[in-house]
Amino acid sequence: MRLLRRMRLLRRTGATGALLLAGAVTVLAAARPAQAQEYRYWAFWDGADRGSWTYATQGPATVRPADGAVEGFRFTVGADSAAAGRPRAAADFDALCRATPAKDGRKRIGIVIDFGTAADAPGGARPPAARTACAQVSEDASAGEALAAVARPLRYDSNALLCAIAGYPTSGCADQVSGADGAKGAPKGADGSTASGGSKGAGDGGAGGPSAGLLGGVAAVVVLGGAAVWQARRRRG
Repeated sequence: MRLLRRMRLLRRTGATGALLLAGAVTVLAAARPAQAQEYRYWAFWDGADRGSWTYATQGPATVRPADGAVEGFRFTVGADSAAAGRPRAAADFDALCRATPAKDGRKRIGIVIDFGTAADAPGGARPPAARTACAQVSEDASAGEALAAVARPLRYDSNALLCAIAGYPTSGCADQVSGADGAKGAPKGADGSTASGGSKGAGDGGAGGPSAGLLGGVAAVVVLGGAAVWQARRRRG
């Protein structure tokens, strides 16, 4: 009889655990964000070997490239690095700087500027033709300073977000474009902070994941449910 009672209890508690798990999964599924909001902004890229591009993990004001580096800027529409457009010219330092002789106390940085496509342009503006340059700057210069040496005027917002290169675009800064609500992957400012209006709150999750507050709530549900099962076992044992 005692074994039979335990088997019945296991069936009941198993059903309770399944219900708890289903509830947790339902909550997490409901927490998944809708399609991420897209932004129109200047994406910053680091040139790598063999002419490829890697999305920069810092803003141009904090990156201090070494002599021989190539930095790329592309005006694009996207929600995160996966959707951002890459510069369409190769990251080829030799091609960019072969006509610029080396100097003591200075470094040469290849600069590629891609103003994007007509579809990327705000308000029907016509993007300028892409340009390249070789910036010769002081040895401690940042990527932003190298860009300023060859593509003025630059425009930044109050959060140090790069808004315009060579005066393009003439207005706006990391403006939202049509799409679902949310601010996943808001573009980063020159100091590495997220764009104004897209900064993350204390409870927000990164990379579109559920927030820490939500996960804490689900964990509490599971813990309370486990406690209830344990209590039931004690009463029926």
